Amino acid sequence: MPKSENPKIHIPSIFKKVLVFQGGGALGAYQLGVFQAIHENEIEPDWVIGTSIGAINAGIIAGNPPEKRLEKLQEFWRILQDNSRQFTEGNKSLFNFLTVSNGVKGFFTPSFPQWINPNLPLGIEKSAYYNTDPLRETLKDLINIDYLNSKRVRITVGAVNANSGEMRYFDSLQETLTLDHILASGALPPAFPAIRINGEPYWDGGIFSNTPIEAVLEDQPRKSSIIFSVQLWNPVSEEPNSINEVLTKQKDIQFSSRDHFLDKEKKLHRLRHTIRRLTDHLNEEQKSSPQIKELMTWGCDSIMHIIHLTIDRMEGEDQYKDIDFSSKGIQFRSQTGYKEASRAIKSEIWNHAHDELEGIHIHTQFR
Repeated sequence: MPKSENPKIHIPSIFKKVLVFQGGGALGAYQLGVFQAIHENEIEPDWVIGTSIGAINAGIIAGNPPEKRLEKLQEFWRILQDNSRQFTEGNKSLFNFLTVSNGVKGFFTPSFPQWINPNLPLGIEKSAYYNTDPLRETLKDLINIDYLNSKRVRITVGAVNANSGEMRYFDSLQETLTLDHILASGALPPAFPAIRINGEPYWDGGIFSNTPIEAVLEDQPRKSSIIFSVQLWNPVSEEPNSINEVLTKQKDIQFSSRDHFLDKEKKLHRLRHTIRRLTDHLNEEQKSSPQIKELMTWGCDSIMHIIHLTIDRMEGEDQYKDIDFSSKGIQFRSQTGYKEASRAIKSEIWNHAHDELEGIHIHTQFR
């Protein structure tokens, strides 16, 4: 991809720069392109949040100094890029079959006993169709765990406790993270086995919340932020006409972001701004009242600009697009991510005039 020729982008110092990465397997190459545009425009993220493949991409970014991040992220996707099956070009079904039966180099390999007898009582850490030992080895060379825990960039990864069913966000500001935390966030059942952390088994956070943006909006204390929310699943399309199209659409809806959540957050944030404005009309004596002080804690004046970047559909893609680690698939998605992010950054939409009473601004169109 050619380097961006954008002039220096201006981001006011009040804003934290946050990257929120969805899960989506091979579709995560789109996040590679998005990050390249962010990196080339000299935007240094303060916080990266991810689920599943998004947690892996986030881990590589947070686990390396700025000058190495793009290089390491590109290396990860080169390792996963499957050039060995060029003879399957044009035969998507054969390519998918070989991926399902053989796994992906540097990522996962089949665990055949479970294929033969899914009732084998092997324990939660082995009850999966594949093992992710290759991914662990890959990430050992790509993520500097000491740097990741240095807090130069905050990282949060989401995983689900397989016993309680509760979502858990592991945050480098609150605890020391390891490769296990990142692998747990990508342990999608029944394909991948649970990863045990502090004695508890965890699965892919995407089965609970595939877009972990709530980690930003519910963070305390709230800080004004520019949030690049990178969407790997687009639920908007024409109605399906076949079983294959139905299965594709079902995945798009299941793993896409939940707009109703953002609608509720927008209303809450507007209320917080209203409370903050009302307190400006109180005198100092009234503000000193314990009851008023308690009420004032519900107000805030933080501004959140959410930059929605949504993946483009690739011609001919199907329900197996999230295991499409072909050269063509990875290149297409990284290139489209780069173009869309470059357009969004160039717009500097966070510097446009906005309703000051609104605390959350969602941007989907960029000029």
